[in-house]
Amino acid sequence: MKKDDLKKMISNLPKYPGVLGRDRFFNSAVLIPLVKKNKEYYILFQKRAASIRQGGDICFPGGGFEKDLDKNFKQTALRETKEELGIEKKDIKILGQLDTMVAPMGAVVEIFIGIVKKRALKTMKIDKNEVEKTILIPLSFFKNNKPKEYTLRSEVKPYHIHENGEKEVYFPSDKLKLPEIYHKPWGNSKHKVWVYKYKKDVIWGMTSVILKDFIKKY
Repeated sequence: MKKDDLKKMISNLPKYPGVLGRDRFFNSAVLIPLVKKNKEYYILFQKRAASIRQGGDICFPGGGFEKDLDKNFKQTALRETKEELGIEKKDIKILGQLDTMVAPMGAVVEIFIGIVKKRALKTMKIDKNEVEKTILIPLSFFKNNKPKEYTLRSEVKPYHIHENGEKEVYFPSDKLKLPEIYHKPWGNSKHKVWVYKYKKDVIWGMTSVILKDFIKKY
C-alpha cells in the first residue's frame, strides 16, 4: 500500500463509528411515550392488531425508516406514532435517545424517549388496522418488578426440507468444501428472553429488552 493510499483510507474512516453493514438490515425507530398522570409517569404501549405480523404483541409505536418520508430516525419514530396512534408531533417532546439496538433477526432499532401531552390521549385516533388497543402502565411498576428470565435456543440452517420432501439449499457449504460441521444445522446458541407481566398483559421480545435498558436509566 502506498502512502497516498493509506492517507485516503484513513480519511474514509467514519468519524463516529456506526453499525457495520447497516444497509443490509431493516432499519427502524420506536418511541417510548411517557405520559404524566396524577403526578406519576406512565408508559404508553400499544397492542398490535391480530391480523398483522407479530399480531397480539405489546410494543412501542414505531416502524421502518422510509427514505422518501424521513430525514432521520427521530422523524421515523414521530411519523409512525402519528400513523398508529394519531398523536401529533406537536404533542410530543423528545427527551433523548437510548443506544442503537441490533436485534438477532436482522433489525436495527433507534430508540427515542418522549413526553406525550396528557390532552393527546383524549384525541388519539388509533389505526385499527395496526393497533388493537393502547395500554398505560406506571413507570414505577417496571422499577419495582424485575422481569422473569427465560432462555431460547437458536441454530443456523444452511438448508430447509419442505413438507413435500424437497430440499431447499440456502448456503452450499458442502460445495464450498467448508468443514463438515457446516453441512448441517449448527450453532444451537442460547439467548436470554425477559418477560414482564402486568395484569393480563405480557411484554417480551425486543420491547422487554428495550424496557430493561431504559429502566436502568431511571
